[in-house]
Amino acid sequence: MMCTDYFQQVISRLQAVMVSQQEAIEQAAQWIADALESDHLVWIFGASHAGILSEELVYRAGGLVPVSPIFIPGLTCDVRPITLTSWLERLDGYASTVVREVPIEAGDVLIVHSVSGRNAAPVEVALYGREQGARVIALTSLDYSQSVSPRSQTGKRLFEVAHLVIDNGAPKGDAVVHLPGFAQPVAPVSTVLGAAILNAIVAEACALLLERGVEPPVFMSANLEGGDAHNARMMRRYRGRVLYL
Repeated sequence: MMCTDYFQQVISRLQAVMVSQQEAIEQAAQWIADALESDHLVWIFGASHAGILSEELVYRAGGLVPVSPIFIPGLTCDVRPITLTSWLERLDGYASTVVREVPIEAGDVLIVHSVSGRNAAPVEVALYGREQGARVIALTSLDYSQSVSPRSQTGKRLFEVAHLVIDNGAPKGDAVVHLPGFAQPVAPVSTVLGAAILNAIVAEACALLLERGVEPPVFMSANLEGGDAHNARMMRRYRGRVLYL
């Protein structure tokens, strides 16, 4: 059954990532713990479907409060026609112009997610983060990205401009299920792999903060008793600094 094939692909790739990316995941968690301990922020960007992981980390039960998403107009999945996202992600200078309004600063951490890493938008956001003195983490597929040429006028792909690269283990083209008699693979894996990686980083960062005697700034489910009061207390600390608050 093809559904079983997909589950097996996801499980095997998660297991591979858990081993191959352990050092990078621990480094990312260290940087985030350092940032939060010194009252800095975590920023996250992805274009089109890569931006789904920005939403995964933001205002999430069990997730970190001081995570600020970078939602660039035209590069989110609610744009109509959604095909516009593909053109704007490739447009040199578009993301770099918009992102300069985002107050990233030295001491912050910026996560940029792009599976292929070849288009202008993720590269420009990552470069801006570096210019501002943030630690830049790329979440990408090295197999995919190294097989394609850069589309950015910088001549760079995302993995070539980040301080730290985490390989999500997705294949070229992202989809993993091959159907008999059908040339195009189906069922992408980058979202589930990326979400697992990012939540693993969050878990490790919170553990590090506890080891240092620092209360991790984590959301509680609003559907649990006391959740609203807990979350209001957490959000007061960051109001005016985290862009969605």
